[in-house]
Amino acid sequence: MRVTFFGHSAFLVEAGGQRFVFDPYLKDNPHGGVPLDRVPCDFILCSHAHEDHLADALELAKLHRATIVAPYELAEHLGALGARTLDLMPGGGVNFPWGRIQMTCATHSSALELPGGKNSYMGPAAGYVVRAGDQSVYHAGDTGLFGDMALIGRGDLDLALLPIGDRYTMGTVDAVEALNLLRPRLCVPMHYDTLEKIRQNPHAFAKLAAAAGHQVRVMGTGETIEV
Repeated sequence: MRVTFFGHSAFLVEAGGQRFVFDPYLKDNPHGGVPLDRVPCDFILCSHAHEDHLADALELAKLHRATIVAPYELAEHLGALGARTLDLMPGGGVNFPWGRIQMTCATHSSALELPGGKNSYMGPAAGYVVRAGDQSVYHAGDTGLFGDMALIGRGDLDLALLPIGDRYTMGTVDAVEALNLLRPRLCVPMHYDTLEKIRQNPHAFAKLAAAAGHQVRVMGTGETIEV
């Protein structure tokens, strides 16, 4: 599995002959923008409708003829705008010849942020477990800690991508508790330092996680690793 981090919650994961982009906040990402033509993909997995997770999904999908995976209401909205979509709801999934995409619960909200301070409800927030080839990755989306992470981790996860920013998601302490439930082989932290409100030290998180017996890799923006 090949994993590239674009900052915030945006990743490219290449596994099983497929390319998956999670939460494509790419062009205007404060951690460092990346042109969309440099991120070819087959699937775009959107955890919810907030701008820092959905930002470039539609344009990216049209550019690369990729399929957007999203909760039902959000998928319907993007489909009406011309995207090829795969709609799921938490707990459900779809099998493919190369593996499976399954949607998980997340404790968060999901709405399109419209001008004038109005919001348009876009269904539940979610996470994803993708199994491609003989490897698996869990992208938690924006979420707090919840006990059913123990069920998400029951299939021997290779990689967990977990938010640590606090305030709107888990902080570092709860993220370590999440690792106790998930038990992945490796964790990469995300959703921190994009705003002052979610300022965190990922290396301090890695140290806390190591003390609890977990391996954490702090990735730099634009960095690629093999898992």
